[in-house]
Amino acid sequence: MIVDLPAKWRVAVMVCAKCEKKLDRKGFGPKGNKRLSKLLRKRFGGGCGRKARIGVISTGCLKVCPRYAVTVIDGARPRDWMIVQAGTPIEQVEARLGLGVPEAIAAE
Repeated sequence: MIVDLPAKWRVAVMVCAKCEKKLDRKGFGPKGNKRLSKLLRKRFGGGCGRKARIGVISTGCLKVCPRYAVTVIDGARPRDWMIVQAGTPIEQVEARLGLGVPEAIAAE
């Protein structure tokens, strides 16, 4: 038997957890000490798991292993992987993923 389970996700983003861990204290955000996955979840808020507005999935190693960067996959474009350097403004990441501003998604 197959049962459909609805989710409120507008976008699914996969982030390599091993890359994030290797960055240690050289990450993202205003002070540069946050993990990209946590920062994306926090900025778009609105629940966790399938009730969140965007799905940020921490994956195992994606076998790219960039130096001082994180590998990110947009679920809408799985053929186009991104390498996001540590310290990249979160607004640039959101724009590249097509997320827009958090308030626009929060208003829905």
